[in-house]
Amino acid sequence: MNPILLGLDVGGSSIKAALVDVGTGKLVSELKSVSTPQPATPERVAEACVEVDRELGGQGPVGFAFPSVIYHGIARTAAHVDPGWVGTDGAHLLGSRLARPVAFLNDADAAGLAEMKWGAGRDTTGTVIMLTFGTGIGSAVFIDGKLLPNTEFGHLQLPRGEEGEAWASARVRTEANLDWPAWAERVNEYLATLHALLWPDVFIIGGSVTEHFDRFGRLLESPADIRGAQFAGQAGTVGAALAARARLA
Repeated sequence: MNPILLGLDVGGSSIKAALVDVGTGKLVSELKSVSTPQPATPERVAEACVEVDRELGGQGPVGFAFPSVIYHGIARTAAHVDPGWVGTDGAHLLGSRLARPVAFLNDADAAGLAEMKWGAGRDTTGTVIMLTFGTGIGSAVFIDGKLLPNTEFGHLQLPRGEEGEAWASARVRTEANLDWPAWAERVNEYLATLHALLWPDVFIIGGSVTEHFDRFGRLLESPADIRGAQFAGQAGTVGAALAARARLA
């Protein structure tokens, strides 16, 4: 029997969680979503995660995907959460409350792991860039299936002088009331800047916005192949559970 592990995907606005069969990548519980506490301090986020774990009945190692550079287990940035996260050992913080091992990793890296294992990047070689469009823009880079962790291409400066996520995130689309064609133009500008620097073979477009990929995907342009993420808004949760499996091993 495959292990059933909890994956937690913490974002600037919500925490998503589910029990995942880490042999298949399939959810075996509901995908639970709760609002991220405000302010999103380490203690309040940990409390919310403990409550979600209690409701779902998780057992064994836990995957904890988080919107930060995670360097040697320590959060080094806090772009959309409380600055108190900088310097926090997330695995110890949550693990001490759950009394179980915790795998702590960047949220876009987690989403990329899921897509490369079971989704749009499965069996794909070359350079693949996973992009998650949400409150900001997360990125995960894979070279022949191997992750280069902690890329922060959402903060890449575009030729116009703005950060990529300040111009083309899903949050910006909502706040600026952009229709899909207008937003796709912004995303194309962002993709062109990334392509000029890295020359990827494939872009995988992820985040909850992927639920509408049929409405904007055909409007995206790049010399690279563009694919919609198969896990959509579940990718971070599934990838977090996959990272937890490594702890189990």
